[in-house]
Amino acid sequence: MKILVTGAAGFIGMTTSLRLLARGDEVVGLDNLNDYYAVSLKEDRLARLTPHANFRFVKLDVADRAGMEALFAAERFDRVIHLAAQAGVRYSLQNPHAYIESNVFGFTNILEGCRHNGVRHLVHASSSSVYGGNTSMPFSEHDSVDHPISLYAATKKANELMAHTYSHLYGLPTTGLRFFTVYGPWGRPDMALFLFTQAILEGRPIDVFNHGNMQRDFTYVDDIVEGVIRVVDKTAAVNAEYDPISADPATSNVPYRVFNIGNNNPVQLLDFIGAIEDALGMKAEKRLLPLQDGDVPATYANTDLLDDWVGFVPGTSVRDGVGRFVAWYRDYYRT
Repeated sequence: MKILVTGAAGFIGMTTSLRLLARGDEVVGLDNLNDYYAVSLKEDRLARLTPHANFRFVKLDVADRAGMEALFAAERFDRVIHLAAQAGVRYSLQNPHAYIESNVFGFTNILEGCRHNGVRHLVHASSSSVYGGNTSMPFSEHDSVDHPISLYAATKKANELMAHTYSHLYGLPTTGLRFFTVYGPWGRPDMALFLFTQAILEGRPIDVFNHGNMQRDFTYVDDIVEGVIRVVDKTAAVNAEYDPISADPATSNVPYRVFNIGNNNPVQLLDFIGAIEDALGMKAEKRLLPLQDGDVPATYANTDLLDDWVGFVPGTSVRDGVGRFVAWYRDYYRT
């Protein structure tokens, strides 16, 4: 198949593209290479993809309407994996317009491109952030997600609603995947694992929010990608048992689905830090701080629907995943 992967210079996008190329798909990787974090890291990720004969890179912003229209018309993709977005809960407090431009305008261009050019399945990245103020654990796709507590979360919820609209109006099969705290080699420098590892190695204190009383469903990047690949191969379908009187947010009477991808095993933040300390052979100096605006104290994914749909549940342990990240970090930064 010919597959468009947006955000191909991101660490999920790079890993997804490598998996697709390994099985023989043709991949067009799109990224705008913005400077939200070090462009050099994005370029080094791309350098792992460009030697493949079946990979082509397009430098383009998903918010560029004319550019996206031309790309879709020229390429006629079979499927689209949309991972490009302005990420980060905390940054959304500082620069809200970036989230509207990328996550709303950009997603509209993706939907329109799919609609007008015969794309057979759109898989797009949502986020555990959509659960917002929900305190019912584990988070289930059957739960309401109408109370976001950050603009980032609101844009991801908007993406799910927009996708459903296109599934309804135009019969476009769409699947949204709610990622839970993705980590691993080649990860983002603004994520906790990267920040903690860097600070500990440099002898600086680490900021531990909510005084360490945090739980996260840390999910290893290879598990995320396995879920993405399986889902893209199984096109979203109408739920024949859907009841509009007691509507289920996870499915619909149109070809629309939404799934959690999480480790189904929340880990205390202090235990996560302990795994980093063990992998580094160094202790962290912790600076305990209050909970940040837009953040939640816990995430925990129910993954039953994903298992039922594609027969997969993430399972990489935090200790193994953190160890692989630390090994990559030491090698990449020569520490």
